[in-house]
Amino acid sequence: MTSDRGETDRLLAGQADRALGQGLHLAGVVQTNTPRPKSHHCDMDVQVLPDGPVIRISQDLGPNARGCALDPAALERAVQAVAPTVTERTDLLIVNKFGKHESEGRGFREIIAQALELGVPVIVGLNAANAAAFEDFTGGMATAVPCRREAVQEWLDTSLAARRSAA
Repeated sequence: MTSDRGETDRLLAGQADRALGQGLHLAGVVQTNTPRPKSHHCDMDVQVLPDGPVIRISQDLGPNARGCALDPAALERAVQAVAPTVTERTDLLIVNKFGKHESEGRGFREIIAQALELGVPVIVGLNAANAAAFEDFTGGMATAVPCRREAVQEWLDTSLAARRSAA
């Protein structure tokens, strides 16, 4: 979790690249935001990991719109693309954000739960608005990791080592 706009997305995309470079089997999505001229919104695209399609999850509501630009149908397409990739062979699930949809029981929520049931480490971006719902969902079992490359890598190395030991 970070307060800097887009920082979590960049951190997770970098972590996905490093994990792929390590030969890990990834599932999930990472997000890229592209500023939209004359709008306070940006275009939000997610790439299905490891090498799946890029899906635009935002919709253009017009230059004066202030509401959420998320396209729920597009988000669900991303969820459906990720679902079959979470298996016992998955080393890491990355989800760009536990957002409003997840806090309401939709979005990537079931995939996160499935990964955890399989013992797959999960990295999830989070914003303060959904922190209470995330805490309820995880039952307090989540580990807050500082939004720094080294801290995330250390958490992942520790999680993978623990998973190997349990096997």
